[in-house]
Amino acid sequence: MMKLTPGPLLPTLLALSLSSAMPVLAQSANATPDNAPLDVHQLFATTCGWCHSDGGRAAGKGPQLMNTQRSDDFIRNRIKNGKEGAMPAFGAVFNDAQIDQIIKYIRDLKPREG
Repeated sequence: MMKLTPGPLLPTLLALSLSSAMPVLAQSANATPDNAPLDVHQLFATTCGWCHSDGGRAAGKGPQLMNTQRSDDFIRNRIKNGKEGAMPAFGAVFNDAQIDQIIKYIRDLKPREG
């Protein structure tokens, strides 16, 4: 009976599977109607929270968003177009008004009390 061991390819295979799964996650999110307000708290809990911990208040796989020094234009571009190997693009999922709601959420983030 042959025993399988993880070997040196395991980290590479895991990285490849994660990088190919991230765009699928972005595309699988349901596109919302143009005039629909977002429940941004829920959005962060179910979509963004995989990488931006504590609703964006802490770094995870992605950076902390609370108190970011990045401009609104930078954040808007990152949400729309993503970052290869790091963040999926959500430009086909959210319209500009919804992205503005996400940016407002990020700007309003404060540390949790207690």
